[in-house]
Amino acid sequence: MFSHISIGITDFPRALTFYSALMDTLDLRLKFCDHDKSWAGWMSPLAARPLLVIGRPFNGEIATVGNGQMVALLASDRAAVDRAYHVALASGGRCEGAPGLRPEYHPDYYGAYFRDPDGNKICVCCHGPL
Repeated sequence: MFSHISIGITDFPRALTFYSALMDTLDLRLKFCDHDKSWAGWMSPLAARPLLVIGRPFNGEIATVGNGQMVALLASDRAAVDRAYHVALASGGRCEGAPGLRPEYHPDYYGAYFRDPDGNKICVCCHGPL
């Protein structure tokens, strides 16, 4: 369904450190990184798309957070959700909801929510039992 998802950032080195740690935890690999253009993208080792891209806005203005917008990344299992959450917080993120079951979505939905250093809301979740 998606080609890529772009997340606006203001400080490329800080965002690259944050997202590199998070993507490594989820076994996603860096497809490109251009320090001169202040953008980078990650992909699954199994497919070339979709990409998760971080970068400064093309219009040169400050990146802003969208109310109600969130990117949810799929984890292989609940332990990966837990690891990703802790890595995100250790890398400068802030908690928006600790890892746990969210039965209001469905009985096996297990997710964690946090904000990146720019305030973008990110979820890491899995949908399978244990």
